[in-house]
Amino acid sequence: MNARSTWACALAAATAIALAGCGSDATSPAGMSPSASVSTTGNGAPSGSHFTLNIVGVAKGKSANMDGGGGSVIFAALGGKTGAAVTTRINLEQSAAAGVFQVLDKNGTDGEASFSLPAPGTYTVWARALGTPGGMAKITTCADAITGTTATDPICSTQNEVFVRGSGKVGSFKDVTSALTTIELDPVLHADAVTACGGTTVSLFDPCLEGYFWQYDNNGLRVLQVRFYSTAG
Repeated sequence: MNARSTWACALAAATAIALAGCGSDATSPAGMSPSASVSTTGNGAPSGSHFTLNIVGVAKGKSANMDGGGGSVIFAALGGKTGAAVTTRINLEQSAAAGVFQVLDKNGTDGEASFSLPAPGTYTVWARALGTPGGMAKITTCADAITGTTATDPICSTQNEVFVRGSGKVGSFKDVTSALTTIELDPVLHADAVTACGGTTVSLFDPCLEGYFWQYDNNGLRVLQVRFYSTAG
């Protein structure tokens, strides 16, 4: 089997795992279309048009044309269920068009992946743990620096979301909009950023900070499924 075939098989397998237990879920590859509207009653998420991003934990690094974009999967390092978490940085870019969500670099096994999404305000974000029971992951919104300065440490929100894949039935979605679209600043630890941004709550892509990303700390979670639901009328 050549490298391209190996990659295709891996992607297909990972996508199948990510969608397991999702029922009639629908995914739009680059935006939220009315044709993707489905009923999700019973799983905790809203009904309606949405884009689905699956962050799939894998034990081995990917190669062979894995740095390209497209699709709805980001591969991240799996990490172990005990001990220190393995961190993947998911760089965030503001999409040029409203309502457009797109994976720009699906290979996070080299430490970094990329995803584009609109500025907050026209969508809500919901997420749940999927895959084989066991493992957990934490996701935190961060930025590299105050705009125009050089940072030695990232500015990470004091707010984060933790996901645990327990045994038995798949858990329900929970609203993670605030944690994934804002950075909550510590008034003491981030005093300079509070001054630059004019407050302790900073929305994603606010120009007072630069280099926005999600810090994904994985302790053996196979799949984190993230949905973006349009709130546009």
